[in-house]
Amino acid sequence: MRPFRRRGDELVARLVDAEADIVGLLLDQLEQLLAADPADSGGDPVMARLLPPGHASDPELAAEFRDLTEAGLRSGKSDDLATVRATLPPQGGEVRLDDEQARAWLRTTNDLRLALGTRLGVTAETEPPEDPTDEEGSQLAVYYWLTAVQGSLIDALAAGRGGRR
Repeated sequence: MRPFRRRGDELVARLVDAEADIVGLLLDQLEQLLAADPADSGGDPVMARLLPPGHASDPELAAEFRDLTEAGLRSGKSDDLATVRATLPPQGGEVRLDDEQARAWLRTTNDLRLALGTRLGVTAETEPPEDPTDEEGSQLAVYYWLTAVQGSLIDALAAGRGGRR
């Protein structure tokens, strides 16, 4: 991947085909989670991480908050996911984003990292994999790669705010 850089009013990066395939696969998985019936996904730790309770010490208040906010949160995440999908080159290539699309990418890559990190049990002490060729190592490598994508996007957005182009 060539990291995101600001070019005028756009943020531009380049993904190779395998990277675009991985993002596409992760988007598919996130889309399935978000489309699942809330009654069926209530015990899923990933959904608990993506849609945390509004109040930790009062289950009744948390349930009321969830009733009021869950549909909107799911809808917003789905909209961001659609933006990422629409701007992702299917066979790799340049990703060109305006600032609003970049914010959708940030929110979605954050959701992807939360989901993957929850499944893998990532903590502050988790280190990049020594062997990225086994199943868990390759998933952890993807987690760290998403972190780098997100970091380069934040840096590119910040460069625009500082007037540097």
